[in-house]
Amino acid sequence: MKKLILHEVGMRDGLQVEKTLVPIEKKIEWTKKLSESAVDIIQLGSFVNPSKVPQMADTDELFKYFKSNPLPNPNTILSGLVLNEKGLERAMNVGVDLICMGISASETHSMKNTGMTVAEASDRIINMAKSALQEGKPVQVSVQSAFGCGFEGKIDESKVISIVSRFADAGLKQISLADTAGHAFPEQVSRLYKRILDMIPDAQLACHFHNTYGLGMANIFSAMLSGVKYFEAAFGGLGGCPFTKKAAGNVSTEDVVAYWHRNSLRNDINLDILIDLASEVSQHFEKELPGYIYKTGNIKY
Repeated sequence: MKKLILHEVGMRDGLQVEKTLVPIEKKIEWTKKLSESAVDIIQLGSFVNPSKVPQMADTDELFKYFKSNPLPNPNTILSGLVLNEKGLERAMNVGVDLICMGISASETHSMKNTGMTVAEASDRIINMAKSALQEGKPVQVSVQSAFGCGFEGKIDESKVISIVSRFADAGLKQISLADTAGHAFPEQVSRLYKRILDMIPDAQLACHFHNTYGLGMANIFSAMLSGVKYFEAAFGGLGGCPFTKKAAGNVSTEDVVAYWHRNSLRNDINLDILIDLASEVSQHFEKELPGYIYKTGNIKY
């Protein structure tokens, strides 16, 4: 099995729905801990309108801080999410390492999330991605609501494949499927990724699952068997899209890493640091988080 890459999205997707604003000093502290744990990629924030997502108002400042103050692990990649040209310009100005952007397969979710139809978003996002590539920036593109929509229900798989085909035609090969509404189930995961690899054999596949209906880890396993390389997860299972019908947590980073440890796949990632971080985040928000391992501790033989 190829090396699995962990893309930690707690600093963005994990925090974005929380009403209690996290001070930038605390965000810096948590990011440093993630770097120390040896996760591969940290999604530090999103370049969005702060009136829409107040938790992300300091994203530019965070990136600037870490450009001047290197992370504990020099191999850590910092990613950022952009939704439009203005967001891309901001991301380029602060030196984001990996730029993430996506198109929803759901018309309703697309309008709520970006104010654009799927067709409008497709044209703009693909042009943005090509522009970033021309500037020498790595880009990951995603299909959001790829497995279902909280508003529309079932999403025709041909819509997902059509968007992915446009990515491929534009030379975009790092492709994520995002389960924004948490509707995915293992057989569907396997089927969609197989269709993508049949169409684009050299695609670098990524996955982003929410645990809304309890199938998050099962979907992670299915994605592993399907040739997915990049796995997105959030500390403590925190998070959810504020523009979907039922926002629910991501798959927990500690749960994924504990599973990989059991299979000796990524023993280089420090699970103890991740457990400590999830516990600290839980205390900060004064609530129990959805993840399991940070509460039970890992199994050690």
